[in-house]
Amino acid sequence: MKTKKKIAVLFGGCSTEYDVSLQSAYAVISNLDKQKYQVIPLGITEDGVWYRYNGSYGKIKDGSWCEDKENCVSACISPDRETHGFVEFYGDIINCERIDAAFPVLHGKCGEDGMVQGLIQLAGIPLVGCDTLSSALGMDKDKSHKLAELAGVEVPKSAVVKAGESAEQIRAKAGLLQYPLYVKPVRAGSSFGLSKIYRQEELEAAVKTALEHDDSAIIEENIEGFEVGCSILGNNQLIIGRVDEIQLEDVIFDYEEKYTQDHTTIHMPARISKAMEQRVQQAAADIYKALGCKGFARVDLFLTPDGRIVFNEINTIPGMTDCSRYPKMLYGIGMSFGEILDQMIQLGLEEGQAEDRESVRKEGAGDGNEASKTIELQEPYRPYSDRYNAAG
Repeated sequence: MKTKKKIAVLFGGCSTEYDVSLQSAYAVISNLDKQKYQVIPLGITEDGVWYRYNGSYGKIKDGSWCEDKENCVSACISPDRETHGFVEFYGDIINCERIDAAFPVLHGKCGEDGMVQGLIQLAGIPLVGCDTLSSALGMDKDKSHKLAELAGVEVPKSAVVKAGESAEQIRAKAGLLQYPLYVKPVRAGSSFGLSKIYRQEELEAAVKTALEHDDSAIIEENIEGFEVGCSILGNNQLIIGRVDEIQLEDVIFDYEEKYTQDHTTIHMPARISKAMEQRVQQAAADIYKALGCKGFARVDLFLTPDGRIVFNEINTIPGMTDCSRYPKMLYGIGMSFGEILDQMIQLGLEEGQAEDRESVRKEGAGDGNEASKTIELQEPYRPYSDRYNAAG
């Protein structure tokens, strides 16, 4: 009988998106194939306290998991590569448990921005999803825009202001842009701190709001048109989902609207031509590659009335409930939620194997006695058939 892979699923986190992470993690944990994977939930409270959680998954969904003290054991991922997993603390007794991969289902700061990814990679544990650098770049709206532009994708005209700059400096930077403007934190998720302003008198307050969530704010010109999204799954060979479309009823797509959708309709697939969908998919793939993304991500873009495609942002850990935008776009090419999750984990294991091979190669190059060192590899990841291509 084949041994199950031990997969640590990280959830919660000291982030403004803590509650969203709980919903995503519940969906992920509930839908992973228990015949193939032993799921180990590692929860992080809003205060940043880590626990191995052994209780009911339903308590993750309703937010009461960390109150279930009988099923919470103090734990943390060890950066020590020999451990290759996490450590549990039972008073004076310490237990180390090896894992095969870590799957962060964390949204926003301290989870999606490369911090946790750096710990996992430092520990030598295969990582499900984007690595440290691509996660950090994806969270930074200014740097991701610059790289997307270098890759040939249009971006909104913008300016960046930092905490401590004077009102005169802020007005001078914004003076090069055309109103209306969007003001948002450079590094924050789910549109926290977002404002749309129509005149200079609103600028200072909007910047102040954005700086409550980060030490830098980005001011962007409004892009006429509507937003489209594209789900991508893969390391080198990419599986690209159908494109969706956000229809707004004269509201800002901020945090509240994203998760209530009281004035929003999501069309999947988007109401665009096949040729335009392929152009959007290609632009999304170009951005994904330019940022060095691996595993999975959702790329959000604007489509203007004259047919221009403009990059908005990338989510390296998008919402992962079975009704979230990311899986829905992949449902459109025939994948189930379970298949999506399985592919994510296999991609992480594949990348971990590649790193092991490179480590062995370097060791062999330095010492003739090590040249014959081998490692046991899993069956390599095999991408889906050609029906899951960019054309959808």
